[in-house]
Amino acid sequence: MAALIWVSFFWGTTWLASKEGVKHMPALQLAAIRQFLGASIYICYFLIKKIPWPKGKQWKTIIILSILNFMLSNGLSTWGVKYISSGLGAIIGAMFPLWIVIISIFRGERLSKWAILGMVISFGGVCLIFYDYLADFLKPDFQFGIFLSVLATITWAFGSLYTKKKAASFNPYFSLGLQMLISSVLLFAYTGATGISVSLAEIPAESWWSIGYLVVFGSVFTFIAFIYALQHLPAEISSVYAYINPIVAVLLGSFIFDEPLTMMIGIGGSVTLFGLFLVNRSMRRG
Repeated sequence: MAALIWVSFFWGTTWLASKEGVKHMPALQLAAIRQFLGASIYICYFLIKKIPWPKGKQWKTIIILSILNFMLSNGLSTWGVKYISSGLGAIIGAMFPLWIVIISIFRGERLSKWAILGMVISFGGVCLIFYDYLADFLKPDFQFGIFLSVLATITWAFGSLYTKKKAASFNPYFSLGLQMLISSVLLFAYTGATGISVSLAEIPAESWWSIGYLVVFGSVFTFIAFIYALQHLPAEISSVYAYINPIVAVLLGSFIFDEPLTMMIGIGGSVTLFGLFLVNRSMRRG
């Protein structure tokens, strides 16, 4: 249970760390550095422990997951909070189960009444949240931030479905390290080729502190706690973190960054999370 509490709180705080970091440097470069440093810690540990490397088709799974979960989902969500609040980014990030349901519909799968009800409730909650952001929708940067954040949840949904179908049969922690390493190389290649990266000397201390926090608490300790919770707690309990992360991000975002926290955002967020709970509940039963 301590692992679940850790995940619930610290993954909520990583949205704020990302928000602070991208104020001073390119978002995709921040994601690349974070993932490279996190990967280095994982891989060095398992090299010392002489853990066997993946073989054959396992590499295909790792490469695909590195692109979906880290290069795209993590990279795009980090980029998104450059233009929207950390709390709003966290709420959008929690909505990936809705895409899993929608993907299931296109695959011809039958949905339970709870999944459909949850989707309707979540959509209503999102409408309430965005009521306070109607004026912001006229701003191109805000529109772009929403687009990036939503796209990040779609790629995470595909990554979740692929993990369920093609989960590699070897150490999950080593797999995470390899996924982070591959995605960081791809992100470095992209930022270098497009010329959007800056030299390490130009990155200010604020961003380095954010990167350090994201590596230690977002990429290492919290992922370890997350996998431990998945392995030792019932699914109904271990998934609670998904509903607490946005609450932590919204409250701390309001306290630290003076991000808006209105009655409509509070009610809309609660309604959205309740709808997501119904969706997750139907998915677990299915």
